[in-house]
Amino acid sequence: MGIFETIHNRKNTRSVKWDLVKDLFQSEDVLPMWVADMDFQAPEAVNQALIERATHGIYGYTIVDESVKSSIVNWISKRHHWKIESHWLSFSPGVVTTLHMAIQALTEPDDAILIQTPVYTPFYNVIEAHNRKIVRNPLILDGNKYMIDFLDFEEKLKQGIKAFILCNPHNPVGRVWTKEELEKMVTLCEEYNVLIISDEIHSDLTFPNKKHISIASISEEIANNSVTCMAPSKTFNLAGLQASYAITPNKIIREKLDQQFFTQGFHGLNTMGNTALEAAYNYGEEWLDGLREIIHSHYHFVKDKLEKHTKLRVSDGDGTYLVWIDCSSLNLDAKGLKKFFNEEAKVGLNAGVDYGKEAEQYMRMNIACPKEILEEGVYRIIQALQNR
Repeated sequence: MGIFETIHNRKNTRSVKWDLVKDLFQSEDVLPMWVADMDFQAPEAVNQALIERATHGIYGYTIVDESVKSSIVNWISKRHHWKIESHWLSFSPGVVTTLHMAIQALTEPDDAILIQTPVYTPFYNVIEAHNRKIVRNPLILDGNKYMIDFLDFEEKLKQGIKAFILCNPHNPVGRVWTKEELEKMVTLCEEYNVLIISDEIHSDLTFPNKKHISIASISEEIANNSVTCMAPSKTFNLAGLQASYAITPNKIIREKLDQQFFTQGFHGLNTMGNTALEAAYNYGEEWLDGLREIIHSHYHFVKDKLEKHTKLRVSDGDGTYLVWIDCSSLNLDAKGLKKFFNEEAKVGLNAGVDYGKEAEQYMRMNIACPKEILEEGVYRIIQALQNR
């Protein structure tokens, strides 16, 4: 069997996805297809690097040296065509941690922060946790594809927005923003002097016919007014190793961010995260290209099956391994929708309402699993709907 077809038993590994099924879905027989990690093993080069490091047997304080930084610089250049400098990098346990730090370091209490909803749940948390104000720029549906409402975007910026948290590729709707869309956002943020904090953790996971563009690469001006958050964690399934980084070309902004990390007691990456990051970026390209093909195929499988056999609709996506499903045909509220999937379909998904009030009739499905598991989940949903 291929590396993306083998089923690995993840139960009893302290897996959030698999070992919390009963706690989260009130039943052991629910198939978990929710939280954004994959049921695929990391690239063999990563596993071997970790084994070799473990064989050494000493896990003392670890530096992030130029070798590690160069692996990132080279990766960003090769995969995303953006030339960055190693001294622009700051390191963090995770992108969400960096978002917390950036909000604290670069904005003030009561500042207004713009987000494009429905959006990744922690965006709300990092704003509210530090007494900043959430301002929503709701995405709009054009047919089955989400688009940016630029009229509303500008109107909100006029209200005195201090920072804008961009999600690109977008979680949960799966859009990869085009160069034209990014340029429009850049122009408006420059006009109204709005800092851009860009979460690009899914940047490597575009569909094969789509291209990710880092917003900071659009112009030198916006690069100097931005913080870009990236990581190998989604790309190579390394979330548990806690290794991510921020790219901040502006020295003044970078020093403020680094000072916030220092104030909170964060000092670089752990030994294994450091090792895995370097190995993934140096040797993981072939594995990633195979993964992207699998995810693209899985996306079309889910879309084709659900839309052929049910009245559910899958939003048009460009990337990520997260499928955004319109369940409005079921005429259920958020609570009823969750009950249907948990108790009737026996498939554990993320509730759309968690990403924004406008998405209470949506669900998010994680398709990064072997085809056999994917088929089981999709057929459970179809069967449950046919039995209603």
